[in-house]
Amino acid sequence: MKLLFFGDDFRLGVLNGQSQVVDVSDVVKDVPHLTPQDLIQGVITNFDRYRSALQNAASSGKGQPVDSVRVRPPLPHPSNIICMAVNYMENGTRSAPAPINAFAKSPSSIIGQGDTMLLTDVAASIFEGEAEIALVIGKRASNVSQADAMSYIFGYTNFIDGSARGVPAFYQMKSRETFAPIGPYLVTADEVPNPQKLAIKLWNNGTLFQDFNTDDMAHKIPRCIEWVTSIHTLEPGDILATGTNHRGLNPFMDGDKIELETEGLGRLRINVRDDLHRTWARETRLQRQEKGQEGTTPQLTGKYAEARVG
Repeated sequence: MKLLFFGDDFRLGVLNGQSQVVDVSDVVKDVPHLTPQDLIQGVITNFDRYRSALQNAASSGKGQPVDSVRVRPPLPHPSNIICMAVNYMENGTRSAPAPINAFAKSPSSIIGQGDTMLLTDVAASIFEGEAEIALVIGKRASNVSQADAMSYIFGYTNFIDGSARGVPAFYQMKSRETFAPIGPYLVTADEVPNPQKLAIKLWNNGTLFQDFNTDDMAHKIPRCIEWVTSIHTLEPGDILATGTNHRGLNPFMDGDKIELETEGLGRLRINVRDDLHRTWARETRLQRQEKGQEGTTPQLTGKYAEARVG
């Protein structure tokens, strides 16, 4: 099942087929909630109770074209957004997995389908967005074993981990508002039989830049859940993003149209805006490595460019 919020009032919908959304808000109107996040968390927690009614409503209700509505983030304000760090083998270019590691991202960084990532006035060396698959927790998870880990997953969604590289503190690199685009849907786990064998692709202005598979993860999903929940509890509706293959990372700049598609999860589309109109060469980390160049591509024009050269 593909769940989504739509409209200015965050109506709960189910995607019927590939193009029609059916309003199922009445099915879950008894879920106590003050916010859309409360609602989706209640649906996740009590999904066994609502599943059949949601399926029946989706199959019998009148749909409308999903392209005709404003699709909102399926998890508007989760309690936790945890992102795995350096969690891919980079197509065999790493000799060994990096030590398992993660960081927290602010819930205020969430945006959704058609929204805009804002590149703010900070002295970043480059802005990037990392294509990832994120899992969504289905029940309270504390000290979960790898053997039980997959039973704690409610579903999956596309996730872009925005980064303002080179700023003095990691917090302001990762947790800026609009730096966690997700969606367009929350896809229940039964529709994703093998999350460790999914193609992930990211396009920038129609050009494919990131193209990798989740089978290249260094620390697989059960290990990620085990490790994170050994540190703190995850609650229903929390997000655990699983990392990216860095070789295709490229600069995000003003006017860019970004598309991310993980196999089976739909295509997330966002815009990028930079009121300072800074520019970088449109090259990936892999392209620089192949030319024997280190690091990310340098800024070409705009505020901070001259200071960086000097």
